Parts: sequence; C-alpha cells; structure tokens
Amino acid sequence: MQPISSFSTRRAGWAAVLMMALAAGLGGCDNSEPMVVDRTERVQLQEHENYRDFGDYVVHFNALSTAELPAEVARGYNITRSKNRAMLNVSIIRKEEGTTGRPVTGSVSARATNLTGQLKTVAMREIIEDGGSAVYYIGETQVANGETLIYTIDVTPINENSRFSATYKKQFFTD
Repeated sequence: MQPISSFSTRRAGWAAVLMMALAAGLGGCDNSEPMVVDRTERVQLQEHENYRDFGDYVVHFNALSTAELPAEVARGYNITRSKNRAMLNVSIIRKEEGTTGRPVTGSVSARATNLTGQLKTVAMREIIEDGGSAVYYIGETQVANGETLIYTIDVTPINENSRFSATYKKQFFTD
C-alpha cells in the first residue's frame, strides 16, 4: 500500500467539499431559488441546476454553509468554519469534445445582496490543484438565520474578452 501524500489528501478533501456543494444544490431542502442572468436575458433554473452554459464555457456555482465542511478541509484551505458563514464556490469549464471539459483560470468576482438590499462583500480567491486539473474560486461572507443571498457572479475566462454573468439565489439556515 502506498502512502498518501498531503497533496492527494488535500485534493481528496477538496473533492469532498465540491461533492457536498453539489449535494447541497441537489438536496432541494434549503429553499434555494437559483436563477441566472446573461446581460439582458433572464432565465429561471430548476433548483438542481447550479451552472450556466455560455457556448464554449460552462460556469458552475454553488453556495453552502462553511459549518458543513470537514474541519481538516477548512483548515487546509484557510476557510472559517461557522454556521453563520456562507461559502460561494465557482468553477469555469472550457468545453472539449469527447471530454467533460477542462477547468480554466480567469477573472471571477462576486457580490451578494440580501432581500433588504444590504450589500455583502465576497472576496473571491483562486485555488489551483494538480497542475491545473482542478481550478476553483471560493469566497466567504456572513449570513443570518433564514437570510437569502442573491449572488451576482461575473466571470471572464483567461484569454477571452467576453464576460459572463450569472445571478444565483440561496437561503441559509443557521439553527
């Protein structure tokens, strides 16, 4: 049996985070109402759709309470675990025929407002693993029990001039 490196342990941990984020999006028990906006077009998505197709690219996004993260994963990525903190996770995938696509870097920014119009800061940071085979952008913000956040996500893939925008709405429960 080969020893597991800290790198592969971290990668497995991050894979677990992404699976939890996806499961949270598929769970349908948190009253999320994802919706996307592409410049002037507004499209209502089903609750389980946490992505937006932009031609050559697909942008995936989801948000979850940081309390759901395993402590080791949170420490490894310097994420504050708390039931009163939400984490937004975004990835950019370039479509490649015959594959599930290739993650790419880019410029990712996000902001969140609650239903009373209060703006919340979401400073996004890039995580690149395994030589670029996994690229994620994460950002955290505080949330109150029952608070609904409307995230506006702007993405520009590297070497592209087009900016893609999506809006994602999610309610958080801290109790």
